[in-house]
Amino acid sequence: MSRDRSSVWKKSRRLNYSVLETGEELSRRPYAPGQHGKTRRVKLTNYGIQKQEKQRIRNVYQVSEKQFANTFAKASRKSGAAGENLLVMLESRLDNLVYRLGLAGTRRGARQLVNHGHILVDGKKVDIPSYQVKPGSIIEVAEKSRNNKSIVESLEATPSFVDYVEMDKENRKGKYVRYPERNELFQAQPINELLVVEYYNR
Repeated sequence: MSRDRSSVWKKSRRLNYSVLETGEELSRRPYAPGQHGKTRRVKLTNYGIQKQEKQRIRNVYQVSEKQFANTFAKASRKSGAAGENLLVMLESRLDNLVYRLGLAGTRRGARQLVNHGHILVDGKKVDIPSYQVKPGSIIEVAEKSRNNKSIVESLEATPSFVDYVEMDKENRKGKYVRYPERNELFQAQPINELLVVEYYNR
């Protein structure tokens, strides 16, 4: 599988959206990258606006174009609103939940932990970052990795957690309590998932 090694900060500046959800990327240079970034912002067409919203969500969750399209296709086949289904499915990815539980400082770091076999789901090793975790599942760090320096530092730097997960820092064990509600997602930086639906249905 191909890896995206491009700069997250440049992506954020290009999309005018904090991909890391911290706002750090835009605090010093809140304009597009490149020599014309300070003075030039292209006015987007409706298609451009839809594509930009898709790219914002895709880059926040650090998934490839193909993965994102496949997830949307599955979300569309579920009952309910396709856009909300998409966000819930992205939020239910194992790498995202490892990040939400504070076991990694970024989703990219969380994906690496999963790939390297450091994470267990309900007592079984799962090394697939896109694995869809079901509510009630227990996510924990493998015994041999509990003193991993990056995990310890990340947990110490995480003061709080989202309401749909529970975390026992001492035992490096967390629980995916329930699916998130739409109003719990993207509170700091609003997004419009309906634009993504329009993009794929055009």
